[in-house]
Parts: sequence; structure tokens; C-alpha cells
Amino acid sequence: MRPRVKICGLTRAEDVRLARELGADFFGVVLYAKSPRCVDGKALEALIAAIPRGKRVAVEVAPTPGTLEKRRAQGFDICQVHYDPQEHSDAMLKDWAKEIGRAHLWLAPRLPSGAQFPDSALQTAQTLLLDTYQKGTYGGSGRTGDWSHFKKLAKTHPKHHWVLSGGLRPENVRAALQSTSAKIIDVNSGIESAPGIKDAVLLDLLFANLAER
Repeated sequence: MRPRVKICGLTRAEDVRLARELGADFFGVVLYAKSPRCVDGKALEALIAAIPRGKRVAVEVAPTPGTLEKRRAQGFDICQVHYDPQEHSDAMLKDWAKEIGRAHLWLAPRLPSGAQFPDSALQTAQTLLLDTYQKGTYGGSGRTGDWSHFKKLAKTHPKHHWVLSGGLRPENVRAALQSTSAKIIDVNSGIESAPGIKDAVLLDLLFANLAER
């Protein structure tokens, strides 16, 4: 049984349509202004409309108060929030959960290799995303992370949903799943021809490789 798949960094309706046809489970739209994949304005409205209800994921970085409520009003079902535990307080996590609801919040703390996963994230959200650390940025490194650490976290905290992210591509996705037993994966730059532009051949190959597991 293949994992649930989130295709992230979507900017074009045609990429959404292909991902839908191939069987994607979640569709991520980046709303962080500093990202090359950020979508806003009329383009954002059109993109939201192309994604099925129940599968729309807004990707934010340390959003200001009221932002997540706004995303829900726009039609997003889930808010995936990246943040730095050294910079952003536990109170902020609680506020995000109040705005969107614990079941609709995915937390993605930025953690250096070997850092302990924060208890506050475990207490605040049901779904947690582990991405590859890169100093000065939030996600999007295109590099694989510590798969053994991911597996340990998922085993230690089985009541949470764990999302494997970072450097996943068609050619390594099966090895990643064999190493981690991840039930949800997040794929972005590994299926692109340019930031925000998904490559149809790579997207198709990703799902073909998942089906062959």
C-alpha cells in the first residue's frame, strides 16, 4: 500500500490536474513571500479552485495573527506552518492551533541535525513534517535528510502523523520508503523543471515508482 502523497510548491492549474489524475492526496501551495514558488492574487484564486476540497494545503512560515483564519476563509483545508523553535514561542504554536484547529495544522519545525524534536510541536499538532535543515531558509533545500531519525520519531510517537520531506525524487522515493516506512511523503523540487514548474515526466515517474513498491 503506497503512502499518501503531497505534491507541494504548485503554481499552475495544469500541474494540479496531472497530479490529481495520478492520484495525489494533498496539494501544497506556498504563500511565503520570500519563496520562488509563492502564489498570490488572482493566480492563487484560480489555483485553489483547481484543487479538490479536503486536499488544499496552505504552506506558511511563522504566520502573523489572523493569517491562518484568512487561509481557511480562502478555501484551504490544512495549514502547514514552518517555524524556528529558537525564534518562535510555544504560545505562537497554540495561537496557530486555535486559528485553524489542531486537526488542520501541520507543524514543520526547522531543526539542525541531531536536534531534539520539540515537545511543544508534539503537544500542539497531530501531523508533523520533518524537512531537511538548511541554515537561513525554510524547506526547499532539495537535499535528503536523516531518514533514520524520521523512522525513530515515527516509531516513538505512533499516535502522530509524520510527513517525510526533503530531497525526494522519483529515483530515491522507494529507498526512502524502505528506510523510513513513511505513510505520508511531501515532494516538491524533485519533480520540477524550474521552481514551481512541475515536470510531467518526473511526476508520472514518481507515481509509477510508488506503484511498483
